[in-house]
Amino acid sequence: MSTKKGRLVNVGLGMTLGSHITPLSRHFIEQADVVFVAASNQLVEEWVKTMNEHVISLQPLYEAGKSRKTTYREMGDMIMQAVRAGNNVCGAFYGHPGVFALPPHETIRMARAEGYQAHMEPGISAEDCLYADLGIDPGSCGCAHFEANNFMFNHTKFDPSAYLVLWQVGIAGDRSLKVFDTSIEAKQVLVDMLLETYSPDHEVIVYECAVLPIEKPRMETVELQNLTSVPLLMKSTLVIPPQHKKQKNTEQVNRLLKIKDLC
Repeated sequence: MSTKKGRLVNVGLGMTLGSHITPLSRHFIEQADVVFVAASNQLVEEWVKTMNEHVISLQPLYEAGKSRKTTYREMGDMIMQAVRAGNNVCGAFYGHPGVFALPPHETIRMARAEGYQAHMEPGISAEDCLYADLGIDPGSCGCAHFEANNFMFNHTKFDPSAYLVLWQVGIAGDRSLKVFDTSIEAKQVLVDMLLETYSPDHEVIVYECAVLPIEKPRMETVELQNLTSVPLLMKSTLVIPPQHKKQKNTEQVNRLLKIKDLC
């Protein structure tokens, strides 16, 4: 093991194999003493190995019936052990390393707290792919994003005249952090919550971005009332288009019209 002072950079691999990584992220992978990879697809791990022969997979830490909190803690421990040993360490995470990924944030926080140089490099996330594949501009009418359980377990306010995006709907209703799928009954609770705002026949989209270049993204349209009749996986994202158009705030518009600089 190197005796030089350790460093850490967590990079994003993007969502689609080989086509989303930035030149800078590739550089950090190539120059690292050790690379820790978190990618659910074995082909992605094999591709990372073509850039650096010292690759360690974090995927085996996931186990059925094991809390993901424990898995994330073990991932952080492995990465930090390598940093403390004086290595130039790179964590390579699919998508964007800061989106729906606890270990990249935690390891950077721990490394900095212990006096090591650490930073994050962005990658193309599933959200970026979603906008491109579905042709959505979040600036047109607004867009609110929530993890499905975060949405369900809290009194969440949202605007039905904007897009509502719910991530990881396949585990909707899970409080154990030990499963990768929940029952139809649990998912129906989410549907019932949404039916308090949206009409039963409101069309929603189940989205899954492409992981391999030969794949096509899943963009399945279904009426909200029938949502639980289609497969909902942990990687599935629910996109709910606006229920109605925005209502103009005439009072504020008129107020602004009185400001000469804005006329």
